[in-house]
Formats: sequence, C-alpha cells, structure tokens
Amino acid sequence: MLSILVGLVMLMGLAYLGWSIIWVAPLAAGVVAVLSGLDVFETYTGPYMEGLVGFAKSWFPIFLLGAVFGKLMEETGAAKSVAKKITQLIGKNRAVLGVLIAAAVLTYGGVSLFVVVFAIYPIALELFREANISRKLLVPTFALGAFTFTMTSVPGTPQIQNLIPMEHFGTTPMAGPVIGIVTTLIMAVGGYLWLAYRAKKLSAKGDVFTEPKNQEDTEETRDENIPNWFLSLLPLLIVVVLLNVMKLEALWSLLFGVLSIMILNVKNYKQFIPSINDGSKGSVMAIFNTSAAVGFGAVIAIVPAFEDITSWLLNISDNPLVAEGLAVQVMAIITGSASGGMGIALSTLGDTFVELSQTTGISPEVFHRIAAVASGASIFPNNGALLTLVSVTGLSLRTTYKDVFVVAFIIPSIALIVGVIMGAFGLV
Repeated sequence: MLSILVGLVMLMGLAYLGWSIIWVAPLAAGVVAVLSGLDVFETYTGPYMEGLVGFAKSWFPIFLLGAVFGKLMEETGAAKSVAKKITQLIGKNRAVLGVLIAAAVLTYGGVSLFVVVFAIYPIALELFREANISRKLLVPTFALGAFTFTMTSVPGTPQIQNLIPMEHFGTTPMAGPVIGIVTTLIMAVGGYLWLAYRAKKLSAKGDVFTEPKNQEDTEETRDENIPNWFLSLLPLLIVVVLLNVMKLEALWSLLFGVLSIMILNVKNYKQFIPSINDGSKGSVMAIFNTSAAVGFGAVIAIVPAFEDITSWLLNISDNPLVAEGLAVQVMAIITGSASGGMGIALSTLGDTFVELSQTTGISPEVFHRIAAVASGASIFPNNGALLTLVSVTGLSLRTTYKDVFVVAFIIPSIALIVGVIMGAFGLV
C-alpha cells in the first residue's frame, strides 16, 4: 500500500510542478516497482508498456479523428463562430455563463477538450475583460464547461469517457438518460452558482481582471473571416445525430463530421491539409499522455496491495454501483486521466460488474452512466487536461485549483452519489 501511495504522491506532486506526465508516469511506476519488490526492467517492459500500448491500440482511431475534427473546426473559424454567437446571445455581462455554455456546446458536439480551450480562450478573455472579472475564474469555468457534465453525464455525448463503457456493458451513448440528466443539472447548475458567487466575492475584494503578461495572446478577437455561425454548428449536430439517432459507430460519426466541415468550408481548402496534419500530430500527443498514465495504472494493478484495494472496493457496500463508482473514480485520480482511469477500472473489474448487473437486476445502462460520471469526478493536480488548460491561460494551479476542486471534483462527486442512489432505486 505504501508503494502505491508514494507513487501517486510523486506523480501528482511532479505534475503539480509542471513536469510532463510522459516521463513522470514511468518514473513513478519505477518507484512503485522498487518499493513493491518488483523487477523494474521487467515491470517497465511488461505491464507498463502493455498498459500503454493496449490503450493506444483500442482508442487511437477515436483520438485521431476527434483531433482532426477539432482542428478543422478551429482553423476554419467554425469553433470560434459558434462560441461567439453563444456568448453574444448570453450577453457580455454574463461572461462566466457565456464561456460555460460555449465550452459545453463545443464539447458536446465532439470537439476535443484541448481544442475547446484554444478555440474559446480569446473570446473568453475579452468577455472577462469587459465584465471586469478576475482571470482566476477562467480555468474553473473552462473546467466546468468542458471537463465535467458534457464529458460524462449528458446522454449522447460523443466524448470518449461516454464511449468506453459501451464495449463492456453493450450499451449506447444514450445509456441511463434519467440519471444522466439529473447529474448534469447538479454539475451544471451547482458549478455555475459557485462560480457566480466567487466572481462577486473576488470583485468585492478588489480582485478583478488583470492583463496577461503575454500581450500577444490578448489581442481582441476579430470577426473577419469567420464563417456563418449556423453553418458552423452543423458539423457538431451531424456528429451527435449520427452517433445517437442513426446509431453509427463513433468512428463513422466523426469521419462524416470531418467531411461536413470540409464541404461547408470548401473555400478555405488551403487550410485543410495543414489542419489535418496538425490534428494528427496533436492526437499522438494526446493519446500518448493518456496512455502513459494508463501504463502507470497498469503497474499499480499488479502490485499485491491492489488486490486488497479492489477487494475492499467490491465489498464496501452491498450496492455494486458504489463499488464501481469508487473504483473508476480512484483509478482516474491515480492516473490523472478520466478515460485512462476508467479504462483500467473496467478492464480489471468490468466482467465482475457485468455479472453483478445480471445477478442484481440493475440495468447495464446504469453501470454505464455511473462509470462515466465517476470518471469525471477526478480532476486533481495531476490531470493532463487541467495542466494544459493552466498552461494556455498563463495562470497557475496555486491560484486556480481551489475553484477547480469545487466545480470539477466536489460537485461532480455529489452528482455521482445522487446517481448511485437513483440507480439503486431502479431509475435509469
């Protein structure tokens, strides 16, 4: 148990300091191996690399098309057009709500979490400037809009955290719609109320908007050369409809989404090849970050104490949903990745949960939705997406993590508890 705790603290601590998870993860895995009496070389070339390669093998096509789709949305100006229209409708005095909705819409449309940050940041910065709101709230606002409910709980979301449970439980992206809607409302409304409260509190203390040090990143967003907002919204709708209404595979849905962007923005055809190239490169880095974390989780899984942890999780309650929720959440925290942690938990315990679904009469859809919601209730300082967000905004975890902790961990955990209770009472 000590080896697991030391490895986890090391992973989170170094990530908190800004060190890359790509080499921190194998380093922490090596420490776990030494403290557990395992052969370091065999552990690294065996379980660690098997976990890393296994995750990449299963999910690289989704990461690739998702990144290309997002990059095309960004480079053609489609993502910025949708985001700007939403913020215009909401009003500049509601900067937090505008950024929140814009991030949520793009994420639910299938745009990569990382691309959402880059696409909306210039507009978000301008809105916060005009509303005179502290930039400290940029990170938690993005985290709430892109890393929580649209990633895990909204029925039909094409994000990978909602797709992984399908292969284990034989479900669809719309699994557990009632639980999904309720947990979405808890996270969205609860998180927004907290951020609105914090904005007023910070303003009362005189903590208002300050210009970023890098002035090149603060130029006012221009409207020139961005496409019509409705046409820009169509590719997002196509992905969601094909995935959930037509029941196409995620790969086909994303592929048609990519083609629709190119057709609707054919006049910008010169941007296509560079965008596809950049998206492809970005997908490699994104999946390698996640896979590196999964490799660390795979090493944790072979430590003798891990059996004690899984046994404890499975027996902590007569309700198997509690065990599943905790297993996914704990592994997501350990790996610093919602998708990576879920992958480890379900690959290790997925068959057990399927059997429990059959013996207890709890619908597989409930297990699907609880696993997804639990995966997102895990945003700790070692989370890869959070570290990227902090880097883009030019802020630090020390000044922003308090609010991130509330909107991306505490409130989602409350939503998870409510979802488990609903599932226990037979609600789907």
